[in-house]
Amino acid sequence: MQFTAEQIATLLNGEVEGNPDVLVSQLAKIEEGFEGALSFLSNPKYEQYLYDTKSSIVIVNKSLVLQRAVKATLIRVEDAYTSFSELLKIYNALRTERSGIEDNVYIHETAKIGEGGYIGAFSYISRDVKIGNNVKIFPRVYIGDNVTIGDNTVIFPGVTIYYDCVIGANVIIHSGVVIGSDGFGFAPQADGTYEKIPQIGNVVIEDNVEIGGNTVVDRATMGSTIIRKGVKLDNLIQIAHNVEIGENTVIAAQTGISGSTKVGKHVVLGGQVGAVGHITIADGSQVQAQSGINRSITEANKKWGGTPFGPYTSQLRSQVVYNKLPELERRISELEKLIKNK
Repeated sequence: MQFTAEQIATLLNGEVEGNPDVLVSQLAKIEEGFEGALSFLSNPKYEQYLYDTKSSIVIVNKSLVLQRAVKATLIRVEDAYTSFSELLKIYNALRTERSGIEDNVYIHETAKIGEGGYIGAFSYISRDVKIGNNVKIFPRVYIGDNVTIGDNTVIFPGVTIYYDCVIGANVIIHSGVVIGSDGFGFAPQADGTYEKIPQIGNVVIEDNVEIGGNTVVDRATMGSTIIRKGVKLDNLIQIAHNVEIGENTVIAAQTGISGSTKVGKHVVLGGQVGAVGHITIADGSQVQAQSGINRSITEANKKWGGTPFGPYTSQLRSQVVYNKLPELERRISELEKLIKNK
């Protein structure tokens, strides 16, 4: 689709500086611009590219003072970064726009499908499933018995949702995600083998959650594994049985949360963080990447790091000392020789 500078400016409540009829159909970084592309400039470090960019339109702040003439048509807005983000949302919505039910879809006769949605080819909708309005289910998605999915949720290709799970509204689930697989529950036996413990709970994902590709959320042994509203999970994360993730928490890739751990609200966990089971992580905690959480964090709004974890600033000081160990060892060795020779 093509849009004129005037149309974009109207959408963003901006002002056109240049040719209002110039057309764009793609987005590009300002330093990689080309004819027919739309770019933006918000960081002063990139202003140098503005004067030579080949992009047809560039969104800039109203406060920007030009140092020399530009070839591109400018759209001046209050905040170029925010305005461009809004355009990205619109662009992404257009790219993923789908409607109707494609061929080769299986929908059980007891399933209830809302209005205005989309179900892609080779998807499987089991018995007693309830799907809200404007839900997009891309090809090759499996939805098990008695699953509920709220309005405006998007489920990308290859997602598996096991039976009895509940997915809220405005949720985004990326490819390869598995929701509701069995928790890791095994009872050791006298003969050294392990007896599987049935996992009869479910997973509840509240509204406005986004889950990255190939992440797994295990069903509870009993009760529910719960992802509260506004949570953002990166790719390749493991959420074990009976875990609860608090509202608006953000977790980066390759993190693992062991069973029955309770993560508070507004927590930030860096990549490859590991948390043991049956602990709590206080609201507002920020944990450095590759940290190991081996006990509960009880103080809210603190920064932590290291394995095992400790206060972030203490970990930084410890790292400085650690890096000096070879030199300290050399000095100690020299001192031992001096003492021995006296």
